[in-house]
Amino acid sequence: MAKDITIYTTNTCAYCVMVKKWLDSKSHNYSVINLDEQPEKQAEALQLSGALTVPITVVTKQDDSKEVIVGFNLSKLAPAVA
Repeated sequence: MAKDITIYTTNTCAYCVMVKKWLDSKSHNYSVINLDEQPEKQAEALQLSGALTVPITVVTKQDDSKEVIVGFNLSKLAPAVA
């Protein structure tokens, strides 16, 4: 079970909207870090994911382990938040 969900996003990312809508439909709470509004967080996002693309969804589990999902990937996102 997810303890915390954070999504790194940008203003023009359509896949970011899809991730947020999917999480909303499953009644999951999440926080958003908008890289257009907080460019200082770009290095953090790159370090977590190894990617320069968004969305980057970070799911922190109850044991504080983290699972990082890049893009709109329901086959990874669904079990990560379950």
